[in-house]
Amino acid sequence: MKSVITCDMEGVIETINPDGEKLFGYSKEELVGKKRVSLFSAGEIVIQNVGMWLSQANKRGQYSTKTYFINKKGKKFNAQIKITPTFANGKNNPQTGYCGITVPIEEEVKIPIKFSTIFIKWAFAITRGGFTSASLFPIFAVAAFLAGAGDNLFNPLSLILCSLGIVFLHVASNLFNDYYDVKDGTDGANTEYFNAGLNSTMLEGAQLSGGSRAVELGLITHIGTLSLARKMLIVTVLVTSILFINSVYVTGEFSNAIYALVVGFLGGLIGYFYTARPLRLVSRRGLGELAIFLSFGPLMTLGALFAISSSTIELFSDRFYIALLLGIPHGLLTTNILYINQYPDTISDASTGKNHLIVTFGKKNARWGYLFILSTAFISSILLIPYLENNISSFNKNIFIIGNIVLFAYGLIAFINLYKNYDKRELIHSNLKTIYLQIFYGLFTVVVFNLFFI
Repeated sequence: MKSVITCDMEGVIETINPDGEKLFGYSKEELVGKKRVSLFSAGEIVIQNVGMWLSQANKRGQYSTKTYFINKKGKKFNAQIKITPTFANGKNNPQTGYCGITVPIEEEVKIPIKFSTIFIKWAFAITRGGFTSASLFPIFAVAAFLAGAGDNLFNPLSLILCSLGIVFLHVASNLFNDYYDVKDGTDGANTEYFNAGLNSTMLEGAQLSGGSRAVELGLITHIGTLSLARKMLIVTVLVTSILFINSVYVTGEFSNAIYALVVGFLGGLIGYFYTARPLRLVSRRGLGELAIFLSFGPLMTLGALFAISSSTIELFSDRFYIALLLGIPHGLLTTNILYINQYPDTISDASTGKNHLIVTFGKKNARWGYLFILSTAFISSILLIPYLENNISSFNKNIFIIGNIVLFAYGLIAFINLYKNYDKRELIHSNLKTIYLQIFYGLFTVVVFNLFFI
């Protein structure tokens, strides 16, 4: 028996022969254009080995190895697999996918799972911890602003505790969102989600849309996702409790801690009810996008200001408003990550009532929303200049303007690809650039707000 399966660059099954149907237990109708080859492997093997197999196949022209697969009934079987790159339009043209030839064998195959794989499984694959940068950069921007504005304006321990608390809260929100998306059938109905695959060195194998896919890969159970979300929430409460105690100790007053608690609680509620009922903000035609903007923008920077400041922050003071303004570009750039990641998920989202702006306006019309958010982000960034000049002695206006222009141009490249390929798999390059843009802008602001070394 020899199974022959072809797939595209993201692993979506394109063809399967009769022996493949018998070996894996699925009919052609269940698989072609709907499922990915990762369905046949244990989640840990997908994380640890599959990317390497494909990379070696690309380098050598083919790659053979022994592994075990899982059929439709959940039964393991040992196999020899040979993977070769495919070129639908000829080898002189870009690669279009892979062909896997699988032959069952009697030999018992054991694949040791490395500690690094277990770490990646929990820290990134299940929790999507890598995307917590969207929460951390606004905090670091506030810290950099305070460092540039004067000496000892923020407490280093408070900054560490604030960062840890936000990471755990972000992870908890991710897990709650995954739980409710699986419960509502959104992730199960999604066959067109994007995975970075080998398209990105930095984000290789990362899920860009369609949730973490951790439940679908068998990395964690549905109930286990909810349990882990609750544990992360408990850790968040513990860390932030220490943060607030430290804030009171540093400032000698309760006001900063109370304001930070109110802002953090509001952000946490928004994160939870993004997919949770009865609010399910993502289904309310724009409220989901607004929620992301507020949570990862003004609320994040304002909460960070209260949490890490060494002195009492008065409501509606200059620093209060500056913190709000600092959050606007960060929040908008993070919103664009969510916005463009909704493109491949549109069909499944619409079928389960997840009525975000892409569903509301349609993929073609919604392209302009990306450009609007992108442009607004950098306009709001440029409008920060007077406030930065008045508060940061080392602030360099020219460097800030040039940096914004370069980053905006990078964002325009992502938009142009979106404009051309809004309904194609090539859109993934815009998804990746949108993530990179948020990271680059975060790094840029952290540096440019504190140019003491120039």
